[in-house]
Amino acid sequence: MNIKESKTDSTSTYDIWEHVTKSRSVNRPTSLDYINSIFTNFIEFHGDRNYRDDKSIVGGIALLDGMPVTVIGQQKGRNVEENIERNFGMADPEGYRKSLRLMKQAEKFKRPIICFVDTPGAACGIGAEERGQGHAIATNLFELSSLQTPIISIVIGEGGSGGALALTIADEIWMMQYSIYSILSPEGFATILWKDSSKAKTAAELMKLTSYDLLDLKIIDKIIPEESDIEKNSDRTMSHLQASLIQTVKSLKSTPMKNIMKKRYNKYRNIGV
Repeated sequence: MNIKESKTDSTSTYDIWEHVTKSRSVNRPTSLDYINSIFTNFIEFHGDRNYRDDKSIVGGIALLDGMPVTVIGQQKGRNVEENIERNFGMADPEGYRKSLRLMKQAEKFKRPIICFVDTPGAACGIGAEERGQGHAIATNLFELSSLQTPIISIVIGEGGSGGALALTIADEIWMMQYSIYSILSPEGFATILWKDSSKAKTAAELMKLTSYDLLDLKIIDKIIPEESDIEKNSDRTMSHLQASLIQTVKSLKSTPMKNIMKKRYNKYRNIGV
């Protein structure tokens, strides 16, 4: 599929809002769907070794075409009960601390890291703030910027606010075709700018949050094409993503770490330029 040819009219608010709605569909593949389809021998690890296990983030080790990797994903649910258990994919501080623990472990054993991003944003309750939400996210940003192992992050649904950014300081940032990635939700943007969340559609048009916009702005590196009915038939999409991951991980593993670090530094010095 030619991504550029498949782009909808970016001047149409309706088309962009349809894109936003599709990114939020409860039937889209979740992080665990991607992990179970693309990798083998996945072993999930739990806990931040400080407070508790945050079920909104799943992570562990797996094999990608026989190569050991660390995989981490923000996990939403399929129904009300699952979403309550997973907190709608919105991680508390311990979720980010768990992810960082797994990333530091990956660095120690020289395993590439693959992150799946799908969250409206970080948890924003009083408890999360009391336990250091801002500090946990900031620590992830700081540590990921200098982590001595290759990192690939893929936005598979919603990529919202610092909750998404905490897993997207990476050497390669990809987005699924109908995902979004932004500083906050269109509803939040509209509430702040116009004190009216009902103007979310207009906000979405201004925010440049689609995969097409972000590729044009050089914020991301690649768009992964999706099947039009990915909610029911994701096999070809998964196969395409798996092939891209295998190729990119092999390339990164064969690149000297000092070159990866230099490129990562320059990427974030010049991003969007």
